[in-house]
Amino acid sequence: MAPPLMERSTNWYLPSAPMVYAVISDPRTVDNPDMPSYQPYVHGMYDPPALIPLQMMGVNLNVDCYVDTAIIVVSGTWRIHCVMGSRSCDCLIAVPMGNQGSILGVEVDLPTKSYVTELIGEQESKGIGKIARPEDGGFLKPHIFTLTIPQIDGGTNISIKIRWSQMLSYNAGRFSLTVPFCFPEYVTPAIKKISKKEKIELNVNSGVANGILCKATSHPLKEIRRHEGKFSFLYEAEIFKWSNTDFRFSYSVSSGNIFGGILLQSLYDYDQSDMFCIYLFPGSEQNRKVFKKEVVFVVDISESMQGRPLESTKSAISAALSKLSPEDSFNIIAFSNEAFQFSTSMELASKDAIERATAWISMKYTVGGSTNLFIPLEKAADMLSNTRGSIPMIFLVTDGSVEDERNICHWMQKRLTNQGVLCPSIHTFGIGSFCNHYFLRMLAMIGRGEYGAAFDLDSIEVQMNKLFSKGLSTVLANITIDAFDDCEEIEVYSSRIPDLSLESPLTIYGRYQGSFPDNLKVKGILGDLSSFTMDLKIRRAKDIPLDSVLARRQIDLLTAQAWFSENKRLEEKVAKLSIQTCNISEYTRMTLLEKNIMKHFGAWKKKGDPQKIVESGPPEMILLQRLSVGFGDQIATAENIRPGSQEPELPEVAKIFIKTTSNYFGGICNRCCCMGCIRCCSKMNNQCATTLTQLCTALACIGCLHCCSESCCPNQDD
Repeated sequence: MAPPLMERSTNWYLPSAPMVYAVISDPRTVDNPDMPSYQPYVHGMYDPPALIPLQMMGVNLNVDCYVDTAIIVVSGTWRIHCVMGSRSCDCLIAVPMGNQGSILGVEVDLPTKSYVTELIGEQESKGIGKIARPEDGGFLKPHIFTLTIPQIDGGTNISIKIRWSQMLSYNAGRFSLTVPFCFPEYVTPAIKKISKKEKIELNVNSGVANGILCKATSHPLKEIRRHEGKFSFLYEAEIFKWSNTDFRFSYSVSSGNIFGGILLQSLYDYDQSDMFCIYLFPGSEQNRKVFKKEVVFVVDISESMQGRPLESTKSAISAALSKLSPEDSFNIIAFSNEAFQFSTSMELASKDAIERATAWISMKYTVGGSTNLFIPLEKAADMLSNTRGSIPMIFLVTDGSVEDERNICHWMQKRLTNQGVLCPSIHTFGIGSFCNHYFLRMLAMIGRGEYGAAFDLDSIEVQMNKLFSKGLSTVLANITIDAFDDCEEIEVYSSRIPDLSLESPLTIYGRYQGSFPDNLKVKGILGDLSSFTMDLKIRRAKDIPLDSVLARRQIDLLTAQAWFSENKRLEEKVAKLSIQTCNISEYTRMTLLEKNIMKHFGAWKKKGDPQKIVESGPPEMILLQRLSVGFGDQIATAENIRPGSQEPELPEVAKIFIKTTSNYFGGICNRCCCMGCIRCCSKMNNQCATTLTQLCTALACIGCLHCCSESCCPNQDD
């Protein structure tokens, strides 16, 4: 059932599963490709084009989970059922991805062509002459990747394979995963006799935990294999309509105590070195002693934070303060071009102090002027310089980029090195695309903290709450691995090992040459300030592709280091890793390769002879728009431009999704707009459905777009 109109947000209209849309600029092209029917007289063009969801003929979902990462592959077949056979249209592929999703690639097979995405180096991309429009490929939302395939004939069946990675969520010893897999009713073929097959395959390899147990699934999976920390499930069925719920599952790796292990993988790549990965799990013991804390929140209140960013930040800080115990202490520093302190000194987290702090931060409004980050960070570090018997923490929240970011990192690095055992951990959070997320990531790495971000205004509070909860639940600090200091053949990607939180496992990874040490001990300080030591067991990860599992994190971390050190060799290393693992980076560009193919049978074809597929000429390469986040925008920061006030490179595409669907729920014209038409057609036979589709497309869609907004089609021809 659709949610009530007043409760519906624009996100409701966005794709909730991999979808393919016919991009309709000319309403005269709309028809049943198999049974042409009367075409009403229409004229004019859609500007922007209308999007009609294509019918889906079959779908397979394959999920491979390795420790805390899932590699997801969706394969499906869609049919252009709404465009006459003699005409063609562009097709837009939309891929919603779950928690920290990262697109890995798209493959498209047509009868006479094929398309595949490929990453190439920055220098190589400069020689490509054909550049795609912004709306032809990019991120509609931070978690929704789109790609346009040009000019496909009506009636064509399109085979598409989509790959992406996602992070598993973790809570109290349990991993969980949610894959967008909720298909709207109107993508189900109208003809009920058409075979519709849905297949889901799930494979889990925990890597370091043996006693795993599958807890819950959203679909009726059947277990087909289980062996020492690994299991596989399968679901396959003929169905009447496609899955109307996301695919969810969870499994436990519960243990009351902190535990972990080491995975080794031999690689045969550009670096001629092998890979290691150390996992530490906090266990499921909720009563474990967490550290006594001294916390300083450093919050950007420059004018660009006005509205939702600042309000969401205030709510998240209020929630974090409520989690402090009476023995903890805190302070808040708000800053723009100058700093404002809640208190001149640290305050115990009493009920009265928290109420005063909540009232103080709620009354803070945005202030014009430049963003000066060094002064508040210096004040926060000074406040925590004499900490005894507790763990000092700084939480930095900003939406801007400043000139002296490298100097800030150097200063903080030097200060923390000289401060002793329990120096402050620094957790950073970036809002929007104007801040330098690599600077924030580097600052967090220097301070043994966590980095978080929200590129979408709707997710600020949720993501910030996660970061605060993770930092405030530290159970093991000052972690060291004894063999790392003595072995020059081991390269650890993180210069300082982050603290272990009750909210999330910890991953330490890098490369090594020669033989890896036989024995490794992890050491640290527990919440009660006692020492912790644990031996780590080593196993060869023959069936775990560590290079793929850790690729996204490696690329982000190495990019931060390359930015900080301005090291060209590191940039080249990131580019090679990006191309090898198909993960987007700052030093590579995504292209779309178009290959023309012919089916060749030879001089004489006998019945049953296999056909040979040959390529007719070299592939054509189309350069997509830049997909990476960049290194911040100091001009936008200086001008106090708000996050979200300037749409990313796909401003019209997001509007199209909403404008071509929203009017189904409002006014008299919603009875015959695109989505309404599709819903009605799904209940009718082909000929009737086609006639109604044509009528609605010809008469209603233009009006539908006009009803949505008078400015929606400013350039529409008469």
